[in-house]
Amino acid sequence: MSTIADIQNEIVSEFEILGDDRESTIFYIMELGGSLEPYPEDFRKDEYIIQGCQSKVWLVAEEQEGKVIYKADSNTDITKGLISLLIRVLNDRSPKEILEANLDFIPRIGMGNILGSQRSNGLAAMMNQMKRYALAFQTKQNA
Repeated sequence: MSTIADIQNEIVSEFEILGDDRESTIFYIMELGGSLEPYPEDFRKDEYIIQGCQSKVWLVAEEQEGKVIYKADSNTDITKGLISLLIRVLNDRSPKEILEANLDFIPRIGMGNILGSQRSNGLAAMMNQMKRYALAFQTKQNA
């Protein structure tokens, strides 16, 4: 299995191919959202909406064999693509790996130049919620 750093490097390489073409980059991010597994309808409730996102983003996590498995969806394609990137990096990892992860691919692909401040805040909220789930599972494991 690839490490978190390996996956981040893969993502950076994919975005480097696009160069500075903002339109192509946004389109690619939107396409990535299509790779998400279908989100369970039972979890399409307000309690699973990430606070701080301009768009609606639902995120749920479960622990399977000591690993955190995320499922997410959004009502906008670009946000769905952003959460798919985070899931690609953090899914199927131990809580410890997730909590220690330095998600440096975001600045490396120039996401700050692509997203406005609202979406950047939303992206930070998504990362924080994913880490909160990991912390909850780690606390449960250590209990």
